[in-house]
Amino acid sequence: MPITNQQVERHAFLRQMYDDSYFPDRIVDQGKAILLRLCERIEAQQPSDLGTLYALTQAATEEFNLLDREFVAAGSGIETVAREWICDEFCFVASAYGFTDPHAEVLTAGRDW
Repeated sequence: MPITNQQVERHAFLRQMYDDSYFPDRIVDQGKAILLRLCERIEAQQPSDLGTLYALTQAATEEFNLLDREFVAAGSGIETVAREWICDEFCFVASAYGFTDPHAEVLTAGRDW
């Protein structure tokens, strides 16, 4: 399903991670794909409240939990700065779909990174 949200289509997901050689692009690509799948799910399911949105972001957070293992295996990892960048992307996604007051910590509540 193609993304229809114009903000999302124009957004450079995880730009800071691509700009930092500490993070392998091939793994950052997978993180970008996780975020795009989250957008697809939001467009398909059209959550009407934060609780429903949080359920969708939790699933994406679990995917990032698994992805962190790949970063670590490549000599990298989702550390403090990357954690903030990824959380910012979750906040961007929520905002792009009209959720103006999501709690950033709840968007990624299940994270282990």
